[in-house]
Amino acid sequence: MVLRLEKAKGIDIFMEETIALIDKLEAESRLSRAEWIALIEGRSPNAAEYLFQKARKWQQRYFGRQIYARGLIEFTNYCKNDCYYCGIRRSNRSAQRYRLTKEEILECCHTGYGLGFRTFVLQGGEDGWFSQEALEEIVHAIKSKYPDCAITLSLGERSYESYLGLFRAGADRYLLRHETADASHYRSLHPPELTLGNRKQCLYWLKEIGYQTGTGFMVGSPGQTAAHLAEDLMFLRELEPQMAGIGPFVPHHETPFAGEPGGTVELTLFLLGLLRLMLPSLLLPATTALGTIDPMGREKGILAGANVVMPNLSPTSVRKKYELYDNKICTGDEAAECWACLNRRMEKIGYELAVSRGDFPDAPARKQ
Repeated sequence: MVLRLEKAKGIDIFMEETIALIDKLEAESRLSRAEWIALIEGRSPNAAEYLFQKARKWQQRYFGRQIYARGLIEFTNYCKNDCYYCGIRRSNRSAQRYRLTKEEILECCHTGYGLGFRTFVLQGGEDGWFSQEALEEIVHAIKSKYPDCAITLSLGERSYESYLGLFRAGADRYLLRHETADASHYRSLHPPELTLGNRKQCLYWLKEIGYQTGTGFMVGSPGQTAAHLAEDLMFLRELEPQMAGIGPFVPHHETPFAGEPGGTVELTLFLLGLLRLMLPSLLLPATTALGTIDPMGREKGILAGANVVMPNLSPTSVRKKYELYDNKICTGDEAAECWACLNRRMEKIGYELAVSRGDFPDAPARKQ
């Protein structure tokens, strides 16, 4: 009996320390590296629920109960890179490659606009077939036809001049996930020609140019530790992006990491809550990867503090081909045509899809 009481007392003390760190994060919006590690390693279901209640408070203070829907257009699955975790890496000879034409991309936008989307996300591998001129032409065409819409690009690492040209053509936002902020861990996930230093430089260029800038990281990637996640969170605090996309690592059968365990819903949700407390006005997606490993993943993500979903506007014929990881959602509620279905799912948890660009709030990310 004495042993049980001492153990219970120890658990209470550990829980109190975790709660204290959550309170400190809410009050100060930052933690030390050691505190981040202690918080991540000390998490528990009770601590998570405490965190999520706070996360929802700040989510709703900035965004109400509106969830922003981004229309995702995956326009090419060719990529010059060979990242060890990615299903469209250049070494995957079994990938069914495709490229959408400008006309097909505009048709996706036409469909999406009619459904209520006011943000289009053009995402693709680093495909040199699309010249700078061609990309600027696509962006300009979308902006000319839908001037009330935002355009987000996710095209990987480019030069400062390229980013500037795309911004001048009409792009509003750019998403470039850093994947991990620890240099040695970055090297373990990427071939030698890709470096964390260059990835970070691109992010700073994007902010300098004036993009609403997004980054993010995988949760549970091979070799990842709490110390690596602490580096990710400190980097996000330093960068202060307007958007952050985090989702669980999901293996792909045609990559070197095919046999590695995937990331978990539990840790992903906890990190979403931490991000909402640290940067409360952040645009924070409940990612497709989260919905892939849990049928209720997106709803759980919203209840943990996320406020963005990204249904797929790509033509049905190519959705399965943009396979970054195994079993990626590409039909059913993930189809953009099912806006009403997705809205009903949001309504069941007390939210609704917003017909809005959903820009980053002007108010500073602080709270009292």
